[in-house]
Amino acid sequence: MKSRPFEGVNILDFTWAGVGPSSGSYLGYYGATIVKVESQTRPDILRTLGPFKDGIFSVDRSYHFLYVQMAKRYAITLNLGHPGAMEVVKKLVAWADIVVESFATGTVEKMGLDYDHLKKMKPDIIMLRTCMHGHTGPLARQHGQGYILTGLSGMDAITGFPGSPAGGLYGPFTDHIAPLFNSMTLIAALDYRRRTGKGIYIDQSQHESILQWVTPLILNWTVNHKEPQTNGNRLSYAAPHGVYRCQGDDRWCAIAVLNDKMWESFCRVIGDPALASNANFDTLLKRKKNEDALDKIVEEWTARHTSDEVMEMLQKAGVAAGKVSNAKDQAEDPQLKHYQFFNRLEHPVAGALSFYHGPLFRLSKLPFEIARPPMVGEHNEYVYTKLLGLSDEEFVQLITDEVI
Repeated sequence: MKSRPFEGVNILDFTWAGVGPSSGSYLGYYGATIVKVESQTRPDILRTLGPFKDGIFSVDRSYHFLYVQMAKRYAITLNLGHPGAMEVVKKLVAWADIVVESFATGTVEKMGLDYDHLKKMKPDIIMLRTCMHGHTGPLARQHGQGYILTGLSGMDAITGFPGSPAGGLYGPFTDHIAPLFNSMTLIAALDYRRRTGKGIYIDQSQHESILQWVTPLILNWTVNHKEPQTNGNRLSYAAPHGVYRCQGDDRWCAIAVLNDKMWESFCRVIGDPALASNANFDTLLKRKKNEDALDKIVEEWTARHTSDEVMEMLQKAGVAAGKVSNAKDQAEDPQLKHYQFFNRLEHPVAGALSFYHGPLFRLSKLPFEIARPPMVGEHNEYVYTKLLGLSDEEFVQLITDEVI
């Protein structure tokens, strides 16, 4: 088997939830070895979120956790509040190339695990800290999850229908954006260390990573002092533009007509080519002005067809359209099957599941590797005795002293 690009890179992972574990995963898929640190009293928070296998609560039965943790990852338990834990941490840091943490500002400083201390343990260590606002500035000590950040970023303010309260996004959107920045930064840091022999400290603000998505809104305020408004599914430079009801139970199709040529094609597909030259709709400005009436015409047609039919007819005519897929559609999607996006793995507690996925990109000449998610403390003996070289007696003593 060909060598993977991050083979031999060791990552010590103090993170939990979404951003931190996902940040290291891209390296893990392509060879890096990741050791995830938890404790019995403070397991990864995703382990406590449902749904759970057979509806039974257990830190090793959470589908939410299982879906996130597919990179090659060992899980250990370590009581960082125990006085004896620091000697173990020193051994882990000496083993690691990268240390990743997502604690609130001030936490690692209290434990003596900040970058200045880590450099004394290993001068060329790379440290990534990821949190809501970064670790300096007036908001540095505020902490929270991605749902809060979607609000702080301004994205919730524009998600909803006119005249209604902001609806907010489905899920913590920042959790899917920040890891991409972190992963690329870690790759750059490894290249920097390879060229210079020096480590580096990375302080990542998840709030800042999301602002690229709302840049036009910020510019509009800066130049025109105009606040963004909720506008449902409508777009200023397209009409019709929305999600339209189709035949069947709760089935929909998204349609985006971006120019007059698409509009003419759309009218031919629905069997009313004369509509393209209707005085109320023959330009984008007129279509926007009469958008309520336009949407009614569109939905009268889509309601007579399935979402697949609407999508296929419009795409064939060069009109942007895509059915609104449900979970069943995604699980059976032929394109995802072609790329073997979903993988079946056996888990000791959760059993055989087919929703495991690999990286969101593929390298053409190098294979990636996924592994079923670890159970809490599953690899204690292997990591402490094999990777760190502790004797069996030392390992047992750490358990007796409740360090592990």
